[in-house]
Amino acid sequence: MQKEGCRIENYGYIRVSTREQNEDRQVIALAGHEIPEENIYMDKQSGKDFDRPQYKKMVRKLRKDDLVYIKSIDRLGRNYGEILEQWRILTKEKGVDIVVLDMPLLDTRRGKDLMGTFLSDIVLQVLSFVAENERTNIRQRQAEGIAAAKARGVQFGRPQRSVPDNFQLICQDWQDRKISLRQAAMACGMPEGTFYSRAKTVEKE
Repeated sequence: MQKEGCRIENYGYIRVSTREQNEDRQVIALAGHEIPEENIYMDKQSGKDFDRPQYKKMVRKLRKDDLVYIKSIDRLGRNYGEILEQWRILTKEKGVDIVVLDMPLLDTRRGKDLMGTFLSDIVLQVLSFVAENERTNIRQRQAEGIAAAKARGVQFGRPQRSVPDNFQLICQDWQDRKISLRQAAMACGMPEGTFYSRAKTVEKE
């Protein structure tokens, strides 16, 4: 594509939040949009660690009037503020167009007039809020599910290591300073920290 003697490049950006998640849906969505393979950038980063080297690399390459495709608006950021900031950087500072494939209204190639830009900004803010709100709801549902499971007696984490039949006698010898912590832990086949924690629990009981 040519504009004012310069070639306009198409780019695609893909992000999955964990290394276990599959990026196929986003790859398929980008197919058929004349994006050169070398212009497709992908990050696999958790929400907690949002350092996105491939995204940053793509942004550095972008030139005015280039076109960026993303599958959904939440690929741009992990929260409402960050999505809006990245949209501003891409459209205002870099001067590129963005197409959000699952939301046709968010296509900056359309409605370049003031009204079109105004409507696009409204839609963007609403969708950014919805995306962040959904993530918040998911985290809340997970927390509620864990709390309900704990109330039913479901145990999370590693099961407690079993103790030998003479555990209380070994604890007593350790408390009476007849044996050292290391000797007591070895006699029970436990790490010293585990023995100490279990011994203190027995002492309280």
